[in-house]
Amino acid sequence: MSSPEIASLSWGQMKVQGSTKIYKDCKVWPGGSRDWDWRETGTEGLCPQGLPSPTPQETLQNQQEGLGQSSIKLLLLPLVQHSPGVQPADVEEVVEKGVQILVIGRGMSEALKVPPSTVEYLKKKGIDVRVLQTEQAVKEYNALATQGIRVGGVFHSTC
Repeated sequence: MSSPEIASLSWGQMKVQGSTKIYKDCKVWPGGSRDWDWRETGTEGLCPQGLPSPTPQETLQNQQEGLGQSSIKLLLLPLVQHSPGVQPADVEEVVEKGVQILVIGRGMSEALKVPPSTVEYLKKKGIDVRVLQTEQAVKEYNALATQGIRVGGVFHSTC
């Protein structure tokens, strides 16, 4: 099975090839994808100015009310780090799908941390890991997917 390409990315929204769902944050692997909530493993953090990251529904409402991506970004500065960040438990499901490379998107402003323990976990499993700003991570992921590489990813699409 091949890794699905990420069809589109904007602030708070991601679409994955083969899925009708609009994700805020997602996990992607050869043959599939799903929502990802990094809070499941204990990461905490607020988007800038003490606001929680907008949900997909809030993002859609903002768009319906005419607040574009740049308006939302402006409202969300300065940035607060999401800590402790992407944990081994966050990537374990994708690892179990047999990926060769895992791409981690830290957010548009790289607010989501990736501790050394996660990188070490992936390397011990023999998986190459790429940690990037989300727009760059999506480009890297798609380039690898189009080459037929068994690539997986976890992506944070807001701050």
